Amino acid sequence: MNLKVVLVFLALSLITIFALAYVLLTSQGGSSQPPRCPSVSPSAQPGTHPGQSQLFADLSREELTAVMSFLTRQLGPGLVDAAQARPSDNCIFSVELHLPPKAAALAHLDRGSPPPAREALTIVFFGGQPQPNVSELVVGPLPRPSYLRDVTVERHGGPLPYHRRPMLGAEFTQMWKHLKEVELPKAPVFLASVFNYNGSTLAPLHATPSGLRSGDRATWIALYHNISGVGIFLHPVGLELLLDHRALDPAHWAVQRVFYLGRYYADLGQLEWEFKAGRLEVVRVPLPLPDGASSLKSRTSPGPLPPLQFSPQGSQYSVQGNLVASSLWTFTFGHGVFSGMRIFDIRFKGERVAYEVSVQECVSVYGADSPKTMMTRYLDSSYGLGRHSRGLVRGVDCPYQSTMVDIHILVGTGAVQLLPGAVCVFEEAQGLPLRRHHNHLESHFYGGLAGSALVVRSVSSVGNYDYIWDFVLHPNGALEGRVHATGYVNTAFLSGGEESLLFGNRVGERVLGAVHTHAFHFKLDLDVAELSHRTAFIMPTVEIQKENQRSKELVQGLLGRPVLTELCGDGYSPSVSSDACGS
Repeated sequence: MNLKVVLVFLALSLITIFALAYVLLTSQGGSSQPPRCPSVSPSAQPGTHPGQSQLFADLSREELTAVMSFLTRQLGPGLVDAAQARPSDNCIFSVELHLPPKAAALAHLDRGSPPPAREALTIVFFGGQPQPNVSELVVGPLPRPSYLRDVTVERHGGPLPYHRRPMLGAEFTQMWKHLKEVELPKAPVFLASVFNYNGSTLAPLHATPSGLRSGDRATWIALYHNISGVGIFLHPVGLELLLDHRALDPAHWAVQRVFYLGRYYADLGQLEWEFKAGRLEVVRVPLPLPDGASSLKSRTSPGPLPPLQFSPQGSQYSVQGNLVASSLWTFTFGHGVFSGMRIFDIRFKGERVAYEVSVQECVSVYGADSPKTMMTRYLDSSYGLGRHSRGLVRGVDCPYQSTMVDIHILVGTGAVQLLPGAVCVFEEAQGLPLRRHHNHLESHFYGGLAGSALVVRSVSSVGNYDYIWDFVLHPNGALEGRVHATGYVNTAFLSGGEESLLFGNRVGERVLGAVHTHAFHFKLDLDVAELSHRTAFIMPTVEIQKENQRSKELVQGLLGRPVLTELCGDGYSPSVSSDACGS
């Protein structure tokens, strides 16, 4: 009997639901019903892609492979894969798109002129030549290259000395190998007793720059505990070494100084001798726990899922290759190996509002009472903001409905690398109305428009930091560039008392979160009135992590002040008037 009652109740419920759904779908509104929103008209659908060539598209796997094959034939059999190259070898460091001259690009986009040749820009290390040097070569036309030209002097005003070359991953590996095999064995008792070192429980972090004078290549290296699955950045042990690696033969590398607990030593041998003699003050640092505070593993059960964004009528944009189009905006995007994300030919309702908006540099300057940290001046483009753009995760890094775009790069190795899902494009609900007004004077009415925006995003995981780069295109024609910093804090060993806390905050028992400054630089290239008055704004955004009152005053004067640069031809010349461009 109870089962029959339940079945009858379910049947009545279903009938009621169908009846309500029928009323809602067929109702045309009345005095007690709100008016129905009309369906989206065809004019509001995503715009069709304009018939333009892919001037700014990143090089494809096939193009990168073609450039490598061409350079191998042109430069001879002496080339070594950069992943295994020694400082004395010749190797191809990087290959990426050589951006076309702006005048030629605009002539093609606006006047239908033939497109400029598609070319690649390559950086080659010539460590095996009598005069080692770094050269920048342009290779083209793609996809079947037939020429190369050296643009080093044109781009830099002269030849590039070899000591100015960026660090290869292979060089970092060789530096750590030298320390493990040559230097650390000089202090086995000290390392095992104080740091529980067993041959694999320490890892290096390097300062930048490698020296204070032109020609230097000596790097301060701090040691951190290294446990699988745990961020090493929160586990300094207090030992730092200055490694001179200027020689092209790693056998001639040597540690110049050693720093431990506020004192300098000639080498690790001296440190070992003083430790065995009982003359060395030490702080024993235990190994971190695998599930400790520095682990990203959740220590609580997962809670409810966060709210999800949903587009009931589907995406209002489309992506074809590197070209993005909506009913209001069209632009192309690229991904520089070193500078990271950039967008070109940005048009609002068919009118170009900017030729280029791009990330240029990300700088962080540190301070502490240890040499590695006080020397640190990271210019993250030297490591590669685009190179370190890792795959994005739906539902965390980007909304579930995002369009994910793969990127191919060639840097630091002779093989093409795939960065799956390195860029995502999505519509973002702003959570605020674009405009609204609820009127109560004279008459009563309401009008509002939900705020949304089109976003293209990438994330650069450079060392301890993850930088989230967004270009946001709003429906009112506003264009926004923004960056969020997350990841791990960069730390130093907290060796002193209150004096050490002048350089940051305590984030662990013996861990100092070092004072530092972030500066993010964006480029905005637009034409004001006419092409001869094209202007670029290099816009720094400054963030201070800890500061005294004086630094507050200094930074407040910098915030929001773009640096105005007039562009003459295809170069830059700082100016305060249009006379600088001869107009």
